[in-house]
Amino acid sequence: MRFRVLPILFSLPLAFLPTTRATAVTVSPFGVNVSTFSPTSVYLTFRGLENQRAAEALWCGEINANNSCVPGTIFGRLPRRYNRGTPSGPNNYTDIMTIPPSVARRAYQDAARGNSPEFFYVRRFVSTTGGPDEYVAVTCRLAGSSARIPFSLTNVRLRFDKSDPVVLGVARGQNLPRVQADIRYNGSGRLKGRWEVVQPGDTPPNTRDLLPEASLPPEQRALQRRYTLIEPVDVFLPPTGRVILPGPDPSKLPTTAGGLHLILLRVEATNDADAANSQTGFGTVFTGGVAGSPLPVLRYYVGNGDDVTRKTTKTSELQLLLPNQGAKIANNQPVSFNWQQSQGASAYRLEVESDKTPILSAVLDAKTTRYTAPPWLQERAGQTLRWRVQAIAPGGKTVAESEWSEFQLQKQ
Repeated sequence: MRFRVLPILFSLPLAFLPTTRATAVTVSPFGVNVSTFSPTSVYLTFRGLENQRAAEALWCGEINANNSCVPGTIFGRLPRRYNRGTPSGPNNYTDIMTIPPSVARRAYQDAARGNSPEFFYVRRFVSTTGGPDEYVAVTCRLAGSSARIPFSLTNVRLRFDKSDPVVLGVARGQNLPRVQADIRYNGSGRLKGRWEVVQPGDTPPNTRDLLPEASLPPEQRALQRRYTLIEPVDVFLPPTGRVILPGPDPSKLPTTAGGLHLILLRVEATNDADAANSQTGFGTVFTGGVAGSPLPVLRYYVGNGDDVTRKTTKTSELQLLLPNQGAKIANNQPVSFNWQQSQGASAYRLEVESDKTPILSAVLDAKTTRYTAPPWLQERAGQTLRWRVQAIAPGGKTVAESEWSEFQLQKQ
């Protein structure tokens, strides 16, 4: 005789029934146009987090039903230097998606093979209470250099006209040369902001102070430090990708207080309604003028007579350590530069050139004798590059410099 076991149904209290989340994490905007040929930065708001933290972010050509990346279609991972994600409000997460040129190039190559011109930015969120991971995808559409790409700053360089020193020296009461900003950008839009000066005795700006306002969540925007206002900025930038922005009237730059001064270009958030304003669930956040990294500062030193010199004099030699002359470095490894400390230096300037054309310049604190290059330098695989370091005194004088040293990034 065969027996059949019948299930017995129990009526459980609601407290013991398994629970599911009523809503999933969403993102705004959920789809954007991106540049095919240059970096693109987009402000994103992930909404509805419940006991979750953000994990890695990937770009890929295809996604699964749960929005995770399909293996074998990954174009790249969000570099650490571009990771500006931060919790915002009670249940939101603000993320600045900065697409490196290497990812855009892989997406373009994939589309050229007949695949979709769309690809995906996928953020993984990990439950802090043991629940399942959740994946949220943003659709990225290759759009050439269209004006409908979100208005974002991709590179900003500040310099004095007809001069490019690390620190410019000036005597008390003397006018400085005119300042200008060389700005590379995507899309088109209104560039609004102000020129400010950090004077001796002011609290130095931190990373948050140097980011464009549009790169911060709304509750942090009012917390940026304000410095001496020199001149406002309000111009419309057409979709040409580059502009030379004239700086303030040199007579307005203070030169009465002795010491180091910093010139800042502060960029305010503007309405980017045509492209990528973000909905937070509590309102609209303006995102025009976003950038994936802090904006640079321009330094000048005010001194007395002999304290200041702009002329180049004979300098002592600064010794480079690594990479050695003629070194060959795998392009999947970080490129790190090391040099010996120089007496009397208040800052170091590291320069990297390709075929005598500058491709990287970094100003570093005098206590620093090591610098790791950003990941995009590895895209120079197969090229012979050269580098050197200069030691700069407080008055802007170069007190020591190295010889140029060559190295090569090898293709894998």
